[in-house]
Amino acid sequence: MDGRAPFLDTLTEGARKAFARLGTRCSFSVGDVLIHEGDHARDLMVLHQGVVKVTGGLDGDRPALMDLKNEGDVVGEVAAMGLGPRSATVIADRDVTATVVPSHQLLPFLRANPEAELALKRVIGRRLRRSERWPLDYGRHPVPVRLARLLVELAQSHGKPDRKSVRIDVRLSQPELADLVGSTMNTVQKTLAQLRIDGLISATGERQTYVRDMAGLRRVARLGSAPRGDLSRNP
Repeated sequence: MDGRAPFLDTLTEGARKAFARLGTRCSFSVGDVLIHEGDHARDLMVLHQGVVKVTGGLDGDRPALMDLKNEGDVVGEVAAMGLGPRSATVIADRDVTATVVPSHQLLPFLRANPEAELALKRVIGRRLRRSERWPLDYGRHPVPVRLARLLVELAQSHGKPDRKSVRIDVRLSQPELADLVGSTMNTVQKTLAQLRIDGLISATGERQTYVRDMAGLRRVARLGSAPRGDLSRNP
């Protein structure tokens, strides 16, 4: 959700084929927990199909949505590299196919394939940089800007053309949107209502969001024009 390329897409064809020989292919249904926060397991999971939600607990409160991962991404990378217990819970948002790579296979493979090791370290580095930058963004931009930027990112990473709009192909509740932009649900509700009034987005009762005017949404997000060939632009 930060413009990053999925882990598998950063590997050369040879490294990708070698990596594919590791682990065990598994299937998960909607709502299944792939990873439990605080667990000491060290398996790496590579997503081949579906979307997962990454959540974290806050002192016993409702788990907060932290990120979304989809095809080509990895989850559990911090624990897999021996950097502590699981830092989040990962739940299947739809049917998921993933490869589970145990650490006793992963670590020797990474030592023998410096390219793959560097790619995985970059995944961890981006995650750490993002956690450091987000508090700054919260203070720099008001909620409408943050929410518009999130919707643009979701349209780019999970967008499907739908007539004269882009359907965000992941279902998020208003509390989850509030988690992702660091705001209250009440403020997010008001901001979404204004974006709908302005004709920039629309929504259904099934938590499905459509971007109707990408150029207008990018203006609210204080972003430049969409790059050429971007799926998130209106047809």
